[in-house]
Amino acid sequence: MQIIPVASGKGGVGKSLLSANLAIALGQAGKKVLLVDLDLGASNLHLVIGQPSPKAGIGTFLTGQSKFEDIIIKTDYENVYFIAGDSEIPGLTSLKVSQKNQLIRKFLKVNVDYLILDLGAGTHLTILDMFLLSPQGIVVTAPTVTATLNGYLFLKNVVFRMMYNTFKRNSPAYNYLESLKTDTASLQRLYIPKLIETLEKVDPQSTAVFKRRMQEFHPRLILNMIDDPKDAERALKIRHSCAQYLGLDLEHLGVIYRDNMQDKALASRLPVVKYKPQSVIAQAIYRIAEKVIQSETLKFGDDYDITQASENSFALASEEAVDDYTAKMSYLEDLVGSGTLTMGELAETLKQQAYEITTLKNENNLLKKKLLEASRQGFRI
Repeated sequence: MQIIPVASGKGGVGKSLLSANLAIALGQAGKKVLLVDLDLGASNLHLVIGQPSPKAGIGTFLTGQSKFEDIIIKTDYENVYFIAGDSEIPGLTSLKVSQKNQLIRKFLKVNVDYLILDLGAGTHLTILDMFLLSPQGIVVTAPTVTATLNGYLFLKNVVFRMMYNTFKRNSPAYNYLESLKTDTASLQRLYIPKLIETLEKVDPQSTAVFKRRMQEFHPRLILNMIDDPKDAERALKIRHSCAQYLGLDLEHLGVIYRDNMQDKALASRLPVVKYKPQSVIAQAIYRIAEKVIQSETLKFGDDYDITQASENSFALASEEAVDDYTAKMSYLEDLVGSGTLTMGELAETLKQQAYEITTLKNENNLLKKKLLEASRQGFRI
């Protein structure tokens, strides 16, 4: 079984579109596929594949209302099965460690050719660990500056998550990482290859294990929503940045052009590969599916058990990292230095961030005004 976690650094880049249509394309090729909606904060994958809202899913299983076998639904598509996410159940976005491990153990036992996990956007620990169930997960991004930025930060957090889980508690390498907690800004600017050089001096044995796991780790990139052939060059620059700054071998799985046919397909409650199989977007997905079929199924070494992962990771490997201003500035420096980002695009990004900050300040001032008025009314009462 090949496990394919599908992730993105931010929402709105077509992650669920890819997951659903890739599953159906693989099913059409005679492969048995289980598609799982793990975007637990906004579970709507059933709409993409045209399924009615299921009564049972991840939520009912974790709350003991359903058996795992009962939440696996046969879809209308050949060889494709589906597990819904149940976003309406309170607290489902932040799984307990026991719940996460329970799901992982069930996933590893399913009898299919491909297990596709549609993960939520961001870098919550559950998302990172689910992505690390396979060394060949897919990261979906778009050619915009913010999308590539967040895609890069997602991969950076995945690497740190793997590093932190590799080093045993109280080992010299683990303690060195703990010492970096006090200066996360400097850590964000530290390139992984340089950090590994330091860790080799501190703890050569543990670092050797981590380097082996990095050699086993081959995530794949899909660049979606491109409008011009020149946009495709962005994928090559992202790969270069990952190699230079993360020491990561990122495979380029393909590009998908922006196509309004997807909106029409969604309105018809049909996946685009069924609604219009000859469309540009459907043909791109079929090419990606063929590459997946031809690819070798990779696994991490037997000594890497993600269910034993430490939950005491420092703040770097957390969902807040994506929104961390220092991290963004660090990555912008990386992009400018590597040529991935032009000075014009940098100026555009800074203007956008300034606008967002101004908007937040205005909203904050309005909220303060309302609170002040409410307190005065309460005082008069």
